[in-house]
Amino acid sequence: MRTYYIFQATSFPDLRGFTDDHRGDMLPTEEGPWTLVRQVGPDEEWNLNVSRAVVAAGILENGFFLWGPTNRLASSHPIIESDRVEGTAVFDRENNPIGTIKRLLIEKASGRVVYVDVTFGGFLGIGVHHHTIPWEKLAYDKELEGYRTDITKAQVQGAPSFYGDDQAWPDPKREQETKDYWRDFPRGPV
Repeated sequence: MRTYYIFQATSFPDLRGFTDDHRGDMLPTEEGPWTLVRQVGPDEEWNLNVSRAVVAAGILENGFFLWGPTNRLASSHPIIESDRVEGTAVFDRENNPIGTIKRLLIEKASGRVVYVDVTFGGFLGIGVHHHTIPWEKLAYDKELEGYRTDITKAQVQGAPSFYGDDQAWPDPKREQETKDYWRDFPRGPV
């Protein structure tokens, strides 16, 4: 885990800049100058109003993460390629591995990623289990170099499989079972 440095912008007093550099050199100069207001060590409790995983993802993409009112876009990389997501590990809250993202499941009409197919178990492709979890339940964690979720491994293993043993596209009954299973889980990133 890393130490994060939180800076306050002079031009926007409610704007905070997060970075993993104690000098804040990566923070955008147009919102500065910046003043260091807090340091959060790797073993300290994260009691801020923004997810640590969201901050880590912003730093991964931009070198910094901004929180608060600003005139800039949240990320200079609003799109991520599917091949950067596929093969990425998924971890629970305690950093225990749950599985690996096999593929993204995209709703045809909207183009929105709805689920991810998570695989676990097996050896050399034999005995691998596929289960589907909602995309919105994942948040990228730079330190883990994977996605974190508040869903447990047992919940993932208890989820209906989106695909049958034949890996054929699911029938309407299986699609509805998947929707029903995840409907009662809280929504939003970790």
